[in-house]
Amino acid sequence: MTDFDKEPLVRAVKQAFDYLDGLPERRVAATARTEDLHALLGGPLPDRPTPATDTMDVLRRVQEEGGVVASSGPRYFGYVIGGTLPVSIAADWLVSAWDPAAGVHDLGPAVAVAEHTAGQWLLDLLGLPPTASVGFPTGCTMGHLTALAAARHHLLARVGWDVERDGLQGAPRVRVIGGEQRHLTIDLALRYLGFGAGRVEVVPADHEGRMRVAELKAVLAAGSGPAIVCAQAGDVHSGAVDPLDEICAVAHDYGAWVHVDAAFGLWAAASPRLRGLVAGIEAADSVASDAHKWLNVPYDCGLVFVAHPEAHRAAMLTERAAYLPPGTPGERDNIEWVPDFSRRARSLPVWAALRTLGRSGVAELVERCCELARRFADGIAAIPGAQVLNEVALNQVMVRFGDDDTLTQEVITRLQRRGVCWFGGTVWHGRAAMRVSVSSWRTTREDVDRSVAEIRAVAAELVRVPSAR
Repeated sequence: MTDFDKEPLVRAVKQAFDYLDGLPERRVAATARTEDLHALLGGPLPDRPTPATDTMDVLRRVQEEGGVVASSGPRYFGYVIGGTLPVSIAADWLVSAWDPAAGVHDLGPAVAVAEHTAGQWLLDLLGLPPTASVGFPTGCTMGHLTALAAARHHLLARVGWDVERDGLQGAPRVRVIGGEQRHLTIDLALRYLGFGAGRVEVVPADHEGRMRVAELKAVLAAGSGPAIVCAQAGDVHSGAVDPLDEICAVAHDYGAWVHVDAAFGLWAAASPRLRGLVAGIEAADSVASDAHKWLNVPYDCGLVFVAHPEAHRAAMLTERAAYLPPGTPGERDNIEWVPDFSRRARSLPVWAALRTLGRSGVAELVERCCELARRFADGIAAIPGAQVLNEVALNQVMVRFGDDDTLTQEVITRLQRRGVCWFGGTVWHGRAAMRVSVSSWRTTREDVDRSVAEIRAVAAELVRVPSAR
């Protein structure tokens, strides 16, 4: 098997075009049964080589027989998942074809330069300090890990402890303070770093999920020593943003490091109309976000920004393997800014998306999604028995039907089964709710109206509205 066979690539391109062209009317939910997918994809490992075209035929059948969720389509509103811009797909295809080992400059100089450029563009676009360092991890979880590792280094170095050399045993305790509505991935990163998720000092939040600044100040005042404050821009349910300017001011008065989980909310900073929602984020010590959400690039691509590049680099790379080049000033080695040595050139689709959209294109994408979320909220609020539970600040809408968890869950199940649109369920303030996330460049007003009509139809089947007396 030494000849280069183009036929699998030709088939993949045709199959991808068929899929992408059909997305507007494709059934959103996967319909294939797990046992059918095992029959297609499973079985014993073949003893002998199989024609690549046969393998591609299996993948074609998986696609045709409903084994793929159309999460990149215009009516997927479940998790906060963006679509995929055509230019970002194209760049991702080239990444697979080039197959650069994107960790060091001399293995992929074009990728290193594109990554540096994309990082500088993002700092400018999002109003973050131009001197901040930028990394492209797999996603927000590893973004948190990277940022909190930088915080750990910075705070412990300040009290004379070398955590990279000596570890945490015997180290001064670093306090971690977070809002009660923080995302699970913050706790995961704390576990991985040895802080322990159970050691978080919790600050109460308001009904929308925003951290209460007065309570934060009280928590900070109740203790001493190095501290990290974890805030968020974009509550995963309501979309609400913590009062970042006040949080940064209070935390910095106590010498604390402020990290912001801005998985999707950071992108509000790209819009002149919405930037005020994340005012103060430029004062944070670190920010983690995702490009595979609102920038609409393929999975996986996270982002991490650190206002203290020396701490960022020290936490990630303190020495090089002997076989690696020593590093040249002016040449970016991507391994210095993320945990993984061997890594995909995931920054190239980001570069391609930013270059193609430009400043105004990113702003228009974000603003349009927020406008469509408000359109959703208005349409759903007019449905008998439906309640919109949150203030629609960004692209998230929380919905409940009647006053019964089971009823809300049944509405979600029937909507998924009907296949026109897809919404996910969650629990918010102890009650079942349906979450609407608008993140795709493909979604139009017509898609929203069509989805609202589906919700209305399902609700009419299930919701009993009390008659007026």
